[in-house]
Amino acid sequence: MTIVDELAARLRAEMPAEQVLTDRQQLRTYECDGLAHYRVIPALVVLPRTAEQVAAAVRACVAAKVPFVARGSGTGLSGGALPHADGVLIVTSQLRRIVEVRPADERAVVEPGVINLHVTHAATPYGYYYAPDPSSQQICSIGGNVAENSGGAHCLKYGFTTNHVTGLRVVTPDGEHVQFGGAAPDTPGYDLLGTFVGSEGTLGVATEVTVRLTRLPETVRTLLAAFPSTDQAGAATSAIIAAGVVPAAIEMMDALSIEAAEAAVHCGYPAGAGAVLIVELDGPAAEVAAQFDEVTRLCDEAGAFESRVAADDAERQLIWRGRKSAFAAVGRISPDYIVQDGVIPRTALPEVLRRINEVSAEHGVRVANVFHAGDGNLHPLVLFDDSVPGEAERAETVSGAILDLCIEYGGSITGEHGVGVDKARYMPRMFSEADLDTMQLVRCAFDPDGLANPGKIFPTPRLCGERPGRRRGGSEQQGGSEQQRGSEHQGGFEHQGAEVF
Repeated sequence: MTIVDELAARLRAEMPAEQVLTDRQQLRTYECDGLAHYRVIPALVVLPRTAEQVAAAVRACVAAKVPFVARGSGTGLSGGALPHADGVLIVTSQLRRIVEVRPADERAVVEPGVINLHVTHAATPYGYYYAPDPSSQQICSIGGNVAENSGGAHCLKYGFTTNHVTGLRVVTPDGEHVQFGGAAPDTPGYDLLGTFVGSEGTLGVATEVTVRLTRLPETVRTLLAAFPSTDQAGAATSAIIAAGVVPAAIEMMDALSIEAAEAAVHCGYPAGAGAVLIVELDGPAAEVAAQFDEVTRLCDEAGAFESRVAADDAERQLIWRGRKSAFAAVGRISPDYIVQDGVIPRTALPEVLRRINEVSAEHGVRVANVFHAGDGNLHPLVLFDDSVPGEAERAETVSGAILDLCIEYGGSITGEHGVGVDKARYMPRMFSEADLDTMQLVRCAFDPDGLANPGKIFPTPRLCGERPGRRRGGSEQQGGSEQQRGSEHQGGFEHQGAEVF
């Protein structure tokens, strides 16, 4: 009997047999997350329905020295939930209870499998909603949002997931249940809550999340402004923020992403636009009215040739429909594409977009730009056809060049999608070896055996207990490099056993 067989038997003693999957065809369902460029079939999948079953699965993995990866809805775009070929995938999508909504405390307590938008549905009758709104909010789960510190269109004004999580119940990598934070705004001592949010499943598995609820605004007004070019749309974005106006959201789409959205959802954006801005303001009616006039004026001065104001919720949803569908819509104009994620100062938007166009033209690879313009969070969609020899490699080159541009202009290699397996090799371009070793010390404090989501975030294998700064045997292995992709036996890395992290 193999270790996997023994582990499956132990887990079936802890929970109903149908919650432990070993059939290869069933396992293939979980071979990738939303970034389908990387695929690995897990050795075993567990579908816990309670927090105790999650803890039992982790304890079983620890006893067998088998790595484990937590997965929610599988909508991640960095390969953060990519399975381990010799490990267990713990899928939390069946933990989907909204435990309680406490409007008097402006809090809700939910399990990790709860869909993001469902929190708002539960809070709306009380006059509240949940502010973080990834484009996938109709299907992404709160546990995944916590793991990746997800943002969304309205993070410009309201912040990321970390700004809206006040407490976590967590199964640590040794199988114990612990509590970080709670309903209170802050707790004494080290910020373990902030450390866990955004840790991409490397510090444990969340089983219960306490989130902050936000009061529904008195008024919401939405403007769609069309510009001849992204330069002018970028100038309008900077002018709006410089004027002291902080909209709930400022989103930009270029001509190629508009073309895709029109083909997919017929959103009716102005014909001939080189770029559109979606600007949304919310808050007290009098304040929104004054700011809206200012935003309209600034867009006109920047060169907008058409502006539309949503007259009601139906028109507002139609304006947002094109933006929210953009990632999936690109499939209408390209058989394959890479969804990239990086951050730059918003004042650099025009120049960086021009340089992206130059890189695109140089390599003969189309790039559709759709992003959170207000905070400079870019989401370039690098288009290619994997059936054409060499196109995937050129797309990878362009994708990496875009991240280099983000670093060059003082930004970051990720704004909200996480590092995962996809960007691990870019971490040394942004952080020094000392930085990476310090991060690894934190990880090892939580997970000295290196079993929780191994091979993610860090660019080279690091052993817990290894002296910071020392490397083993001159290894140049980097997670997710081109040479390592596509092998389900290696899990995207060379021999991902329990001894290499």
